[in-house]
Amino acid sequence: MSHPILTLCVISFDGYECPKWVRSLLEKGLGGVALFKRNILDFSQVQSLVRSVRDAAKSFPPPIIAIDEEGGKVQRLKDIFPVDESAREIGTKGEDACFAQGQKIGRFMRELGLNTNFAPVLDIGTNENNPIIGDRAFSSDKDVVARCAIAFARGLEKEGILPCGKHFPGHGDASADSHLELPVIMQAKETLVNRELYPFAKASKAGFRLFMTAHCLYTALDEKMPATFSRHILQDILRENLGFEGCVISDDLGMKAVSERFSIEEMVLLGLEAGLDIFLHCGIDGQGEELVFALEKIWDKEKALRNRVEASVARVVRLRQNLF
Repeated sequence: MSHPILTLCVISFDGYECPKWVRSLLEKGLGGVALFKRNILDFSQVQSLVRSVRDAAKSFPPPIIAIDEEGGKVQRLKDIFPVDESAREIGTKGEDACFAQGQKIGRFMRELGLNTNFAPVLDIGTNENNPIIGDRAFSSDKDVVARCAIAFARGLEKEGILPCGKHFPGHGDASADSHLELPVIMQAKETLVNRELYPFAKASKAGFRLFMTAHCLYTALDEKMPATFSRHILQDILRENLGFEGCVISDDLGMKAVSERFSIEEMVLLGLEAGLDIFLHCGIDGQGEELVFALEKIWDKEKALRNRVEASVARVVRLRQNLF
């Protein structure tokens, strides 16, 4: 039996084949899967893996089948399709080069059967000591970032791949790695609005349908909650001020910036209340199941949230209707 809240889950797993437990969740309506290097052996193996994911889902719209393929230091397909130029390097060559880079990556992803890329990065490279963004940012100039990221996304879309802009509302000024700890960004509100938000505003107007959140605390915007769980940031700023009508996906909920502060049940409840549409968990086998169980528990227990959940389900279904 399918469960509507499963639509809001994108999970990962270990190994070169789709495990039975993941296939079972796909049959029940799981929103999708995210692949990592631990799932990549060679071209034919990835095609077979993706085919098994699609066969298990047996549904229209198809599930999200995603990967992080930015080029440079973030490329899960490096062993079979190296794209060594970073966003910063390709950004210096202009919009046409960024479009071509996106199209090249998108074409290979499509051949594998993947349909969603957790890229481009919309963060601005303003902090030279940022341990996690660095040359993943197209530039330290907000206009260049916006133009190059949109061009890269257009290249992906040319091949039928869904781009995902990240990390809202901007991870570029962080001095810590959110995989390991919670970055606290102390920039003034005026700076955040006029600089960090600028590429996201441009991308929203350009028609982006998916944004990923940042596991960062922005003291000028919300003194208590990281962006992923901030209603003010996701609703008042992203939805109301920027007019974004697409889907909002969390960054990996297994990252220490959030997982060491909140239980999975707390993250699910806070995320729903804040306005998340898709919960991403990239942990090892078993942790994705914990996310599913937590969401199902919230559905059964927090009946007042059901209208909120149903609104996200509808958004995710619309998003997936455009996937191949």
